[in-house]
Amino acid sequence: MSVSASRARLAKIIATRSFGRGEITLASGRKSDFYFNLKPTMLDPEGAALLAELSLDALKNDKVDYIGGLEMGAVPIAGAIAQLSWIKGHPIAAFFVRKKPKEHGARLAVEGLAKGETLKGKRIVIVEDVTTTGGSAIKAVDAVKDSGGEVVMVFTMVDRDEGAEEAFKEAGIAFRSLYKAGEFLTG
Repeated sequence: MSVSASRARLAKIIATRSFGRGEITLASGRKSDFYFNLKPTMLDPEGAALLAELSLDALKNDKVDYIGGLEMGAVPIAGAIAQLSWIKGHPIAAFFVRKKPKEHGARLAVEGLAKGETLKGKRIVIVEDVTTTGGSAIKAVDAVKDSGGEVVMVFTMVDRDEGAEEAFKEAGIAFRSLYKAGEFLTG
């Protein structure tokens, strides 16, 4: 399937499984009359495959070592991308950042790295399912920077176009998305 055909098919899956209308309070605290819950798309076999395929295609020239982000939204995406990157012969490892480090065990903020493995000096893309203001992604960016990693970009599946792009520009972080919310509002 071509990139444009994959993109069109994934948009239909998102519209059917993950887009809705109705008043909701977003993670940013803002009110909205529409929402995206990408988990039904991320956990659908075809949806997961298309998200991974299109994300890998979008990142193919960025020389990425790791992909990850804040739990929970980043976990299915990062895992699917890591798996497909291995199959395609250009492995990108995945990780996730806990919203709050565990209070037992290793008490890690960044999870998924093997003993002795580190993000130090690695090129990292922070991935998100849906981005509004960018606050959640910034938490992941901070954890990665604290671990010595180089955040090369924040990449989201859907940008709600509500300030994230401006926030990342101000922070000096590249930002890209697969879709903009407006693509689903007109249909």
